[in-house]
Amino acid sequence: MTAKQTFMNLPEEKRRRITDVAVSEFGSRGYEGASINRMVRRLGIAKGSIFQYFGDKNGLFMYVFNVAMERVKTYLREVRDSSGDEDIFTRLNRTMVAGIEFVKDHPRIYALYLRIQFDQSTPFRDEILSSLRKQSHNYLRSLLEDACERAELRKNIDVDQVAFLLDAVMDRYLQSLSMKYFDAGLGLYQMDREEAVRWSRELVEIIRKGVDGVEENV
Repeated sequence: MTAKQTFMNLPEEKRRRITDVAVSEFGSRGYEGASINRMVRRLGIAKGSIFQYFGDKNGLFMYVFNVAMERVKTYLREVRDSSGDEDIFTRLNRTMVAGIEFVKDHPRIYALYLRIQFDQSTPFRDEILSSLRKQSHNYLRSLLEDACERAELRKNIDVDQVAFLLDAVMDRYLQSLSMKYFDAGLGLYQMDREEAVRWSRELVEIIRKGVDGVEENV
């Protein structure tokens, strides 16, 4: 769903302000709790303008969600395209670090994602979550397929199962940085960036080595 041409004709700065305020409102209050009246008061525009730009509240929500997800995809594309010559574990760590940077640099967008994940009143929630999980899975699967071609992983490994595991670990880790009580008391919630990156590196190292208790050859 895209905005109407009346919105696209606005100056870029005004479009950015409207988008940012809407992301903040939906992210902090959820779809049902979000108020068009509150948004237009913050923006200093007429309420009718929102309907001219997006049709209705649902149109506004879907527009800002799509904008937010494009920003996430930009982060991941940069990692994928700039790390093609690196081994799978370096690429996984860079992916996790990109996630940390996104959560830290765009907390309102990440809050919107969390709202969608846990707020059942969100319109098209099932379709949105299904699409997000598939995109994440396909991204990780592509990294794993590259690694298999370079013989960096065990032969006959099930890349779909590994991608599922990695997606679960990464998603839970980023949630724990932003949501209280999700970190099992490990101190991840609101951890500073440097420590979060260290944790990411160590998680990837655990994945690389496995936990089967077999000693490495010296």
